[in-house]
Amino acid sequence: MQSLNKMTVEDLDVKGKKVLVRCDFNVPLKDGVITDDKRIRESLRTINYLKDHGARVILCSHLGRPKGEVKPEFSLAPVAAKLSELLGQNVAIAADVIGADAQAKAAALKDGEVMLLENLRFHKEEEKNDEMFAKALASLADIYVNDAFGTAHRAHASTAGVNAFLPSACGYLIQKEIEVMGKALNDPKRPFVAILGGAKVSDKIGVINNLIDKVDKLIIGGGMAYTFMVAKGYTVGTSLVEPDRVEDAKAMMKKAADKGIEFLIPVDNYVGDKFDENCECQLVDEGKIPDGWMGLDIGPKTVELFSNALKGAGTVVWNGPMGVFEWKRFAAGTEAIAKAVAESGAISIIGGGDSAAAVEKLGFADKMSHISTGGGASLEFLEGLELPGIAAISDKK
Repeated sequence: MQSLNKMTVEDLDVKGKKVLVRCDFNVPLKDGVITDDKRIRESLRTINYLKDHGARVILCSHLGRPKGEVKPEFSLAPVAAKLSELLGQNVAIAADVIGADAQAKAAALKDGEVMLLENLRFHKEEEKNDEMFAKALASLADIYVNDAFGTAHRAHASTAGVNAFLPSACGYLIQKEIEVMGKALNDPKRPFVAILGGAKVSDKIGVINNLIDKVDKLIIGGGMAYTFMVAKGYTVGTSLVEPDRVEDAKAMMKKAADKGIEFLIPVDNYVGDKFDENCECQLVDEGKIPDGWMGLDIGPKTVELFSNALKGAGTVVWNGPMGVFEWKRFAAGTEAIAKAVAESGAISIIGGGDSAAAVEKLGFADKMSHISTGGGASLEFLEGLELPGIAAISDKK
């Protein structure tokens, strides 16, 4: 489990110092316009703290997957413009990451000023955690602050490598993520209920095994549920199944039963004759999915079963949708569970990625206690793995 004993921005004397801050500005863009600025707004507390304490702030982030090449459509220029608007001051963007323009702009910064480097992933060395690239990045600043929880599970130059060259600390966002999820895992208000959905069991085996030791109830939905149905001897038609994970599914259900953990899987499903929003659709009970049909959402009996399991919960952790929520016809299950979580009165933690997107899209975001900014990072945290981007931060003295 991740240590909470890490240096934070408040442990540093930042006045007059150049502070390199790794943010997660990997925001959705459409025709060069930011369609959701949540990740930018989440970074403001750390940026404002540094600015108000006289730091010279150098922000850096990746955007999209330019694969080590300079691609104008992945420029962070729209982010610089949005930051300028949100901070009420000009945030200049460097034309490069570690080149002459970045060096000149960093050197010219005055106390309380903020600049942004161009997309880190324009350099293939970033994802390779190249030491020389990390050193060049670190040379722009006196102190390093990591506030990008969404990339904390990646050992990249800007998340892990730079720590070798600068004193480091975590920002407010990473602090919040670790504290909220750490408390849920280590000292939860009970009953503690975990809901896991999404496509693949293989992505969640470590998470399920870790959570079985901690939760009171475990709810399984989404595409991964069909592998558990096969493990129970049900027929699932052409539903998504991982045949090589059926034995794992059996073992996990047995482990839960041995520990007295309530382990719930769907008891009815909406199924389609093909993977298409406009497919033929019917509702079937558990184990009765006909040949040639595939499960696309949970049914009303399952919604009732899962919702009842959430009543009176103290803590709920949810990672992964219940069905193909991107299609309106098959979003009802995910929407009903979002509503049940919102109404449960529990401390509710949404584990980033598709779950966060579903909760935002369905209008329940403001009813949740915490929505993680990192899908992959939150999953690895729930699995009990150490996140390299956090592990590398200096420990408190």
